Amino acid sequence: MTRRKAINPDWPAVAASLASRVSRGDLHPEAMRRALAEHRRESRRGGRPSRWALAFSGGADSLALLLLLWAEAPGRWDRDFVVLHFNHRLRGRAADDDEEFCREVCAALGVAFVTGRWENPPRAAGEAAARAARHAFFAREMKRRRLRLLWLAHQQDDIAETMLMRLTRGSGTAGLAAPRPVQPQNDGRLHLRPMLTLTKKRIVAALRSAGATWREDESNLSDRFLRNRIRRSILPVLAKASGRDVLAACALSRERLQEDDEALEAWLDELAPLGQRAAVLDLGCLAGKPRALWRRALHRWLLAAQPETDLSRAGFEQLLAAVEQGRDTRFSLGRSAFAIVRARKLSLKRA
Repeated sequence: MTRRKAINPDWPAVAASLASRVSRGDLHPEAMRRALAEHRRESRRGGRPSRWALAFSGGADSLALLLLLWAEAPGRWDRDFVVLHFNHRLRGRAADDDEEFCREVCAALGVAFVTGRWENPPRAAGEAAARAARHAFFAREMKRRRLRLLWLAHQQDDIAETMLMRLTRGSGTAGLAAPRPVQPQNDGRLHLRPMLTLTKKRIVAALRSAGATWREDESNLSDRFLRNRIRRSILPVLAKASGRDVLAACALSRERLQEDDEALEAWLDELAPLGQRAAVLDLGCLAGKPRALWRRALHRWLLAAQPETDLSRAGFEQLLAAVEQGRDTRFSLGRSAFAIVRARKLSLKRA
């Protein structure tokens, strides 16, 4: 574990030093453009621009993001951040030390610090459960404080790890295009990830040169989680076998996959198979179109008509085949509802 020095760094000076090593142009342009657009939009309304939230674990990535945005603020936006830290309470004293470190950094920078705790964490919490608890805390605090934008510190290594993880699950373009630099949420919030252009190696080197210290999560060294196994065992072998920069290649593929995903979504928007009645899917306007559009249309219909469905992947494929055939069909969506195909329309019937 990285230990803090007896005398804490001069954090404003560290931020300025880091900003001299990682410039504004090094950050993802889509995320930065969107941040400025949101700031200007709020400013044009004549009121005070909305405050922004930043997720801060105390690790190298989120520390770098906080310092860079703090240093970038003058002349671009103000420093009225709300820094959010979630204590998962899974590592005992180490987790509490992480929280205290984050509090000290924010106090030195003069930014608001808000912490949340997992009150009843399971003994063997998986990565997905921890992430869900963390993001639930972010959503609650942002809603309570009327915050719209959340800065997240995902970087280029995260792209490769996420892509390989999702390949093992058979994800399509939407899943493989994660994490995205700009990600709208269903509740109107916006997630921004400006460091997707930076590798972990570069971030750590820049922090060390700037004189920063940070916290390390020892669970990142364990092979318990798939992400860690991919990071420690798969990516180095893949890089050696290919003789290429795997991180840069995955980042480029992610960009291309996002472009393709957005193109298909735009095409489906033009067809408008759901129309104004989101609970009814018009199958006629999908006739002759690629299967990818049928799949996306069915996903949209399920989210609109039966978001709590327990339909399995195999069940979804069966329903997709029935919908494509267009014959009158009654398909069970579990105990609570049926999907009904009749007269080239797909609708929902409650059990």
